[in-house]
Amino acid sequence: MFLNDSIIRNSKPGPKPRKLKDGDGLYLLVQPTGARWWRLRYTIRGVEKALSLGVYPEITLKQARQRREEIRSKIANGVDPS
Repeated sequence: MFLNDSIIRNSKPGPKPRKLKDGDGLYLLVQPTGARWWRLRYTIRGVEKALSLGVYPEITLKQARQRREEIRSKIANGVDPS
């Protein structure tokens, strides 16, 4: 399921952190405190890693998707973005 702005704005914090997935490793981590962090999971050289892309709403969905594509192109070239 792909995210949109209304899904993100209407997401409520719960007792545990939860992930709202957008695709290609991008997800929004909703903390119990209400904080929303953009994260990207990726694998490079057989090692799974996660990278923080910023906080919503400072980083919009469109910006997070653009950053995901930039990072994916680096990974395709063998560069570890972290």
